[in-house]
Amino acid sequence: KYRMEQQELLQIRSIILSEALAERGLPMKTRTEVSTVVGKEEPEVIDWDCAMSTTKEPKTCLISFDAEPHTKVIAPIDTDMWISLAVLNRLRRKDPTKIEPMWYSKYAILKSWFNDESSNYCILQHCGVEGIVLAILLNNPQKSVVLKSLLGIALSGMILLVLPLLNFIVNRFAVSSLVWMNWMKWARFVHAPFPLKLYLAQLAWKGLAKVFNNIEKRVRDFLIELECTILEERMPLTVGPGSQQINTNSEEDEEEEEE
Repeated sequence: KYRMEQQELLQIRSIILSEALAERGLPMKTRTEVSTVVGKEEPEVIDWDCAMSTTKEPKTCLISFDAEPHTKVIAPIDTDMWISLAVLNRLRRKDPTKIEPMWYSKYAILKSWFNDESSNYCILQHCGVEGIVLAILLNNPQKSVVLKSLLGIALSGMILLVLPLLNFIVNRFAVSSLVWMNWMKWARFVHAPFPLKLYLAQLAWKGLAKVFNNIEKRVRDFLIELECTILEERMPLTVGPGSQQINTNSEEDEEEEEE
């Protein structure tokens, strides 16, 4: 009995530890990923329909009730559960766990529409080279080494460009009377013990890291909006007025080839 209780405690501790590590972005399996509900079916891989929401033919949206006019909406094929294409992509990048519950977890939306390796219905194939580059930069936000590296290189280049100006400003400030008239106020930090200097250096590093993370967040939001714009421009329409024009053009091309 004692060994059984210790084994149960060990399993509980391992589950709690896995949940905590998964929240920090580490690739650990969580309880929800490995558990299955009795009688629950696996989400279905499904194709999509894309349409244009207009003032004459408005489309509903699962999030904002009505999609904005002259924007594209997407839904599982042969259904009327539309959602704005830009809103869906924005939600996929920022909080993908909220996507499939909007369709009652009946369809594997992420696997069907956004996985270009295992799905024939992936909408990212219409984004072209620009979409591939954006996907490399935006995928895995916890491990976005590429985006952070490029951003670090860009910031370093900007610092190098303005380095002569910064050097001139620092030198002028260091020899100014304002600094040396207040010597008694800041001299205590110069002769402070090493642990205090180390603590101040840590505070400065945390401040710089916070600024860098804010810049990265703004750049990431800009790239997400750019990806949404590319999807809006290049996604083909399968239902509605725009799709009729595409079908007409394709039929005319076939007639010309037959002639």
